[in-house]
Amino acid sequence: MARRPLPRILSTGSAQIARSRELARTAADSATDVLHPLITMTRGLRRLASAGRRRWAETPKDKRGPLLFLVASVVLVVALVPYGPLLAVISLMAAAAWQGRDRKSPEPEGPDESQTQRLQSLYEALVPYFSAAEDPDPLYTHGGEWEKAFPAYDFDATGRITHLLIRYPAYFTDGEAESRARIEQLLHAKSGRGREYHFTWDEEGNELTVTVLAPLPTDIAAQRFVTAPGETVLGFTDPTQVQRTLPLGYGDEQRDVPPVVWRTGIRSTEPHLLVMGQPGSGTSTLLRSIALQALQYGDVVIVEGGGTGEYACLTGRDGVLAVECGLAGALASLEWAATETERRLIAVNRARQAGHPPPDDTKRPLWILLDRPTAFTHLAAADGRKDPQSLLQVPLRHGRAANVTVVVADQFDSAEALSDPVRQHTRARVVLGPATAEQLESVLGAPPHTTPVAQVPPGRGYARLGTGPVHRLQVPATPDPYDDATSEADRQAVLALLPERTTPADGETVPSDAADGKTVPSETVPSDAVAAEAP
Repeated sequence: MARRPLPRILSTGSAQIARSRELARTAADSATDVLHPLITMTRGLRRLASAGRRRWAETPKDKRGPLLFLVASVVLVVALVPYGPLLAVISLMAAAAWQGRDRKSPEPEGPDESQTQRLQSLYEALVPYFSAAEDPDPLYTHGGEWEKAFPAYDFDATGRITHLLIRYPAYFTDGEAESRARIEQLLHAKSGRGREYHFTWDEEGNELTVTVLAPLPTDIAAQRFVTAPGETVLGFTDPTQVQRTLPLGYGDEQRDVPPVVWRTGIRSTEPHLLVMGQPGSGTSTLLRSIALQALQYGDVVIVEGGGTGEYACLTGRDGVLAVECGLAGALASLEWAATETERRLIAVNRARQAGHPPPDDTKRPLWILLDRPTAFTHLAAADGRKDPQSLLQVPLRHGRAANVTVVVADQFDSAEALSDPVRQHTRARVVLGPATAEQLESVLGAPPHTTPVAQVPPGRGYARLGTGPVHRLQVPATPDPYDDATSEADRQAVLALLPERTTPADGETVPSDAADGKTVPSETVPSDAVAAEAP
């Protein structure tokens, strides 16, 4: 079928509107230029009138009579003098024009002396890297002019560079990672340490753009995020890196913040996640945040190898199948998870062969969260038992088809103890806390386009989903509500997201919820949950 042309009003309406706006803008600018003297005099007369009223209000009442007599005498003398009224009007207009002038001091053009010195020193530092003896007309020479090499620049209030556009010769090997790393390290050192710089290389135009990134917000508390089923918010990043924002609540205020969204499920290309970091970097906080989001639509199995009770608040909650801190419980839970994955695969396969939709008991997502599983590796070897990581091979390999997601969090000092299936099948990666460029590249698979800093707040790091770009990441504050160091606001925010407690058939009645610090109606919870949550 041939396409029907659009109506003329639809095809030409936008162009006419744009042309009309341009004509209106041009007419307004022309009118402003023509009427600028009149606008200046009107502003000056208004200022003179305000000054007169102010002077009259400041004059004492007993002296206002002589002041009026003096003004009347001046007016009479001006009226009697030849050409007096004309001279008075000219003087008044001149005073109004003087008072109505734009008093803003013009901004200085170009950098000041200290900024020029900083640019010159940066130019001299780049000479050994951007110059060659065979170049007949070098752009970088010792004692040369930096204006051609740095066409655009910005400084902050302290005089440090915030934005810089650098031109370099075409023979520079900008396609090699080592050459780029040397330039980025030099710019980081010369422009000021303690800040994060973003480097954008334009190989086609032979230009490098250096931008100082603002710190990511650290005051984002745990809350319900506006996401679809199968979407998990890992944290928040820079607005220039993603094309989506989420409305977040900050007390009575609301802001839109760009998130890093990890998509899981049957059609996900990154079905499993690996989180690496230093002690105290926020890996457990990220797992708690993921667990609270996963419990909206699925079931969760938690295995904690640290034994610190970071997930005691989730014990006995609706949707939490197990929270294991011992080797025996971890083996039992992971064996059940592997068996459940196989059962789901068989059920889905039979349904497809029969031409039926997948059974309902295979559609609910199952999440397996492991915090420091390498801690069980040494215990299992000492007791002669099976390594719990060996039980993850089936959920990792076939978890996407069975709607099973595996999240593993561990520390850098135990990275070598991670099993090969964990390394191969966790295509979504997160690194939290301070890390070197080599550590970031080994975990993420690609170096970040920013310079990592030594001191970062908890929950701060980088994320990469599959083969996508590396994003800066700030995990939402999701602390342990049972920790005494947790603030009351953060504690209440996490407690508000916890599901209701499960009431099994063989449970026992508990009159109050002492762990949450509030009184609730008597309910039935499992005895092992009571033992785990007892202070």
